[in-house]
Amino acid sequence: MGFSAVFFTLSYTANTFAYTFREYQDLIRQISAILIVLMGLFLLGVFQPQLLLKERKMNVSWRPAGYIGSFIFGIGFSAGWSPCVGPILTAILALAASEPGTWASMTAAYSLGFGVPFFVLAFFIGSARWILKYSDKLMKIGGALMILMGILLFTDRMTEITIWLNRITPDWLLF
Repeated sequence: MGFSAVFFTLSYTANTFAYTFREYQDLIRQISAILIVLMGLFLLGVFQPQLLLKERKMNVSWRPAGYIGSFIFGIGFSAGWSPCVGPILTAILALAASEPGTWASMTAAYSLGFGVPFFVLAFFIGSARWILKYSDKLMKIGGALMILMGILLFTDRMTEITIWLNRITPDWLLF
């Protein structure tokens, strides 16, 4: 819930920005597409911005216990784990800014996609180390998909892909 609160706040802000400047929607869409392509290149390893890769730790003497502690830990986790969260969340925020009104569903899907693997891994943490072997390949695939998505957004073809995906998606997956 903590990281979702941060993600929803950021996404709402991006959507409000887009709504405020809706007369520049095409420009915002194109700038967002460029940002998505840059984040895809980052995931591919083409460039490594040191500002995003630096690790900063805060020594805390107490352990987060209970629901409130977990919520606060989630907020800190989402705000501080930019090498993992940053590129994909940037793409979601850029899409939210380029297509006003879609921020809530995109953020909900991102939060679920971000949180569910942590719940699953919590049960299999000892036997899930094999995933690390494939993490580099998964990052590269994600980067390539982001570049493709950025190109589609820049050329204003994202709507066609969305319509096609909605047609092939089973009803139980739609929200």
